[in-house]
Amino acid sequence: MSESSTTGHAPAVVSEMADRLIGSEIIKLAAQVNQRIASGEKIFNFTIGDFNPSVFPIPAVLEDGIVQAYRDKQTNYPAANGIEPLRKSVVHFLNRGLGWNYDAEEVLISGGGRPLIYAAYLTLLDPGDTVIYPVPSWNNNHYTHLSRARAIELPTTAEEHFMPTAEQIRPHIREATLLALCSPLNPSGTTFSKQALIDICDMVVAENQRRGSSQKPLYMLYDQLYWTLTYGETEHYDPVSVCPAMRDYVIYIDGLSKAFAATGVRVGWSVGPANIMAKMRSILSHVGAWSPKPEQVAAAQFLKNDAAVDAYLDDFRTALHDRLAGFYKHFQYLNASGFPVECIAPQAAIYLTVKIDSRG
Repeated sequence: MSESSTTGHAPAVVSEMADRLIGSEIIKLAAQVNQRIASGEKIFNFTIGDFNPSVFPIPAVLEDGIVQAYRDKQTNYPAANGIEPLRKSVVHFLNRGLGWNYDAEEVLISGGGRPLIYAAYLTLLDPGDTVIYPVPSWNNNHYTHLSRARAIELPTTAEEHFMPTAEQIRPHIREATLLALCSPLNPSGTTFSKQALIDICDMVVAENQRRGSSQKPLYMLYDQLYWTLTYGETEHYDPVSVCPAMRDYVIYIDGLSKAFAATGVRVGWSVGPANIMAKMRSILSHVGAWSPKPEQVAAAQFLKNDAAVDAYLDDFRTALHDRLAGFYKHFQYLNASGFPVECIAPQAAIYLTVKIDSRG
């Protein structure tokens, strides 16, 4: 007699996808660290890309707007693709900052960047399709698994800023449906050079011209959530800005979370071809991954307030860079003193890449 018969419980059978799915490694690690902090241990938590609100509060204008929106009873369902004033404000913010000319119908709002990445994977990929992404990268392995796709992982090096090169991608491009990239990169804080990104974009455009209308296009998912946080002479480059012909093939992921220390506010957006945004919207409408309406109302007001946006970002960038530069300076001191420590100078985001050769 089986164990399930003796206990009276049916065996726990789930889908193959769910059975093989693992949770986010970084969130699991962060939870373990937070549990130890709660028990009284003194730990400096460098596990997850978040901010201490007592040190880095969200913009006061945004905070006041959120509170006021709740007081104004803006608490019903938002539009499935995001309220129109917010989509227009996102367009204003991006067109002003990046020189784009997108419009509101090419913008989709969601509760942060994760649902948008998931929706993009489900929209673009059939089971068995191929996704190319570099390693290290953030969560592409999990989204590939969730969409039942096949991964091609490209190892990267510090010399290339942990970014993939066109030559690495080229041997795999004909079999791929999605190329998933991120710059500034989570988790290294490094960025694409202009020429490296141009080379990749030119290759994607040429591949889509070769495919014509008889094959599914090769799309690029471009996560640029940290694009406002670059330091020194580092510049942010994006596919459409360096290669306008990419406009039909790139889906951007962006939002408030990192640019404005608003990780818990949950306002993210995707920008891309209107037909792709419409399909992603349909998927998210069934998932229910909307951004809360009060936050949308407040974000719409904040993002069109150029003076408030610029003032916050100027102060925020300076404070973040000062901290990263301080760490970098002391790692360089250790290196000069003979310790087996190497560190890349801070380029962007909130991360610093350090190599410690503890084995000698």
